[in-house]
Formats: sequence, C-alpha cells, structure tokens
Amino acid sequence: MNCKRKALFLDRDGVININHGYVHTPEKFEFINGIFELVRLAVKFHYLVIVITNQAGIGRGYYSEDQFHLLTKWMCDQFLLHGAKIESVYYCPFHPEHGVGIYKNESYDRKPSPGMILKAAREYDLNLFDSVLVGDNETDIQAGQVAGVGCNILYQPAPIHPISSANFHVVHDLSQILSFFTEGLQHFQQQRVTR
Repeated sequence: MNCKRKALFLDRDGVININHGYVHTPEKFEFINGIFELVRLAVKFHYLVIVITNQAGIGRGYYSEDQFHLLTKWMCDQFLLHGAKIESVYYCPFHPEHGVGIYKNESYDRKPSPGMILKAAREYDLNLFDSVLVGDNETDIQAGQVAGVGCNILYQPAPIHPISSANFHVVHDLSQILSFFTEGLQHFQQQRVTR
C-alpha cells in the first residue's frame, strides 16, 4: 500500500499573488481571487501545499533574502488567517546571466529544472504522480513534467496566445481547479478549458 503523501505545488508570483514584477513587500502583494479557497480545499483533501518559486530578484540585487523571508512569513500568516496552511516554501535566488556575485549560478533548483520539486518530494516523502502543480508559466509546467508530477495545470487568466496540449491542463480561473479535489481527475478533465 502506498502511504506517501500528496502535494499541491504552487508557483508564487502569478498564482498566489498578481505578478507586479519582483514583489518583495506586503504593500505590493495582491492575492489572486480564489487562492485561499483552493488552498483550503487542498488541505481538506490531505494535500500538503508547497510553494516553489524562482526569486531572481534576490540574485539581481533588487531585494535581499531577509526581505524575502519576511514577506514569506507575512504571506503564510495571511493564509492561516483565512483558514489555509502553506506547508513549506522553496525558492531559488539564482540567475545564470543576471545574478550578482554568488547568485550568478546555473542552479538545478531554478525552474524549468525540477530541483525544488524533487527536494520537497524527498523531504516530505511525496508521491509525485498523485500530486498537482499550478503555475502561470510554461517553465512551471516543464518543471512539473520533468519531476513526474501527475497533474500539471497552467493558470492563464488572460491568455496571450492559445495553448493546446494533451500533457497539461489550462484554466483561466483558480475556481476551475476546485473540481479536481471535489470530483476527481476525470471530472476535472471533462471541464478543461483547453485540450
């Protein structure tokens, strides 16, 4: 019997909060509609909610790791106030071209590489095939696919160009993902916006 746990992996900027560009203060952090409901439901169905985020703004020198950690604590506290729990946050501060000093590095943790997902899988003993990933960029999806995440969902509130793939799902509203947890994968697939 497989007793490993399942996870809901979330990108941060563009999925949890509106991506205003290198967000690093609570004043600029605007939660996306539906994110609290999504996390609450995932936790109810025994998914660990894990954030995986590229944070090249650290590497570029726009803000520090300390500032990132302060914002992360504030963000997690906001989820708790809404009855939702973020289990853990993994981040990659490196950038292969624009990183400054020690941050100029080709890191396996930086999406589209799967390093952060695989690290979480080891530390939490996760069943990746039964897990879910939600990202707003194709690099998020690529990371999930390479890592072996079973259900990868691209969130595009305002699609710039149509994307069609049999290998991942596309939604335009986070509420569309709720049926994955309440009705199961088959029902969710029938409700897909794009095939």
